[in-house]
Amino acid sequence: MRKVSNNTILSRVFTQNTFKDLINGRPNEIYSTCIERYVNNTVDLENKFVIDEIYKYLTTEYRNEYFYKNTLLSKLLLGRHSVKTTVALTEVPINMSKADFVLINGKAVVYEIKTELDSFDRLENQINDYYTAFNNVCVVTCESNYNKINSLLMNTNVGIYILTNKNTISARKEPIADNSRLNHKSIFGTLRKQEFERIIIKHFGALPQTSQIKYYKECFKWFETIEILTAYKYTLIELKSRKLKEVDEFNKVPAQLKFLVYFSNFKGKEYSKLNAFLETKIRG
Repeated sequence: MRKVSNNTILSRVFTQNTFKDLINGRPNEIYSTCIERYVNNTVDLENKFVIDEIYKYLTTEYRNEYFYKNTLLSKLLLGRHSVKTTVALTEVPINMSKADFVLINGKAVVYEIKTELDSFDRLENQINDYYTAFNNVCVVTCESNYNKINSLLMNTNVGIYILTNKNTISARKEPIADNSRLNHKSIFGTLRKQEFERIIIKHFGALPQTSQIKYYKECFKWFETIEILTAYKYTLIELKSRKLKEVDEFNKVPAQLKFLVYFSNFKGKEYSKLNAFLETKIRG
């Protein structure tokens, strides 16, 4: 494996690929390298404490995208809402962009993350894309970026949230709903097959009768005839139905891993493997 320089390797620790190796007992060079670099005393240390030490380094020295996402999940979904009533989505493809984090409760809000490590080069295009599928958009960034982002978004409906130096989320400007740019195609693109089928049945009482090749296009044609705000309302109901299933097991997951596990679709077996890994002492 090519050696990764500086702290960029930290962006590869809290990933599904790395943890798939770890909970299945396979060696993982990324994890091993991070232990060497960021954990001081490893004698008789269990993996849960290793994870804690690595995450502490993120907290103080390298607040990357995972740290932002995990903090948003912890402070907003788990802190203000509940996994039983609210749904989070991540990496949602919308036109030429991917929404970092979407929270759906009574309304939906897209949170575009701009860490200390990011530029604002694509921000305008990203925001324009997001408004075609969701009507509330926020940018989440750091304190040192606030003046710049505030001037960029001064006369817009876009909200501004700051990940403070104390690692809390501070709302400096709440988003204002903008329905004017909602687009049937973008909204439809956020839905899975069963979800758009349920919408079509709910609205029309039937599904298109056509060939398998033409089926998706025909479903969209029907969806496109639904009044846009009605289509949007239907869509939020469907997206909100993607609620976490194994809530009790998820609640036991360490805070540092909440985002990773939430979006890994863990079942009972994976939770057991994770718990076993966390309780295991590292080798060497």
